[in-house]
Amino acid sequence: MISLESIIPNPQKALFFAKRQLAELVCDAVNLEGIHYTLPEIQTLLDGITVGGHKLSDERIALNQACAWKFLFSAIEDKQFSLHLDFALKLHAIAAKEEALTPGLFRSGQVTISGTSYLPPQASELEQHWHSIVFDYTALTAQTLYPKAIALFLDMARMQFFYDVNKRMGRFMMNGVLLSQGYPAINLPAKRHLEFNTLMLDFYQNNDKTAMIAFMLDCLDPKLIAIMAE
Repeated sequence: MISLESIIPNPQKALFFAKRQLAELVCDAVNLEGIHYTLPEIQTLLDGITVGGHKLSDERIALNQACAWKFLFSAIEDKQFSLHLDFALKLHAIAAKEEALTPGLFRSGQVTISGTSYLPPQASELEQHWHSIVFDYTALTAQTLYPKAIALFLDMARMQFFYDVNKRMGRFMMNGVLLSQGYPAINLPAKRHLEFNTLMLDFYQNNDKTAMIAFMLDCLDPKLIAIMAE
């Protein structure tokens, strides 16, 4: 197995392969949300052709996911990707359009997470929590960057900054960090849905990131790691 240390950081190369993976990224993400599109159907949808047998709301969520990825790709190309709050809110406005209660804004009230007794922080505390989880990601090796980027995703999911689209937003920001530093993105395969949900419920409850970081690292495509090592 090729180790993370073998990766030669290259933002242009990492972004090239992420763009080629767009349909797969969208397909897995929407299936994780219980929206059952096949990869050919997503490819057809991204080509601008409506696919029959799906609700319009599901189509919108899939297209929003693609638009959010494209926004992220453009920001990285233009060196505009940032962990600043303004950037995250712009990204959420795209990813959660017509889905979340207040797209592009932090939630203004309390929420719960099904399946756990853990209660996310109050809305008045969210901005403070945001600033506390944003790290300095400069001059890091793959061995330190990947765990930190995954931790960002996990903290965003657990804090529930938004009324909806929290886990997807966390993964967008995680991959923004990785791609902007020249490392391959992490795609979460829909076939690992049950394992993901089980580990996330444990994480919500105990705030121990160890198992989830190991799981997300295991989702890295070894073929991409090999390519980025060349």
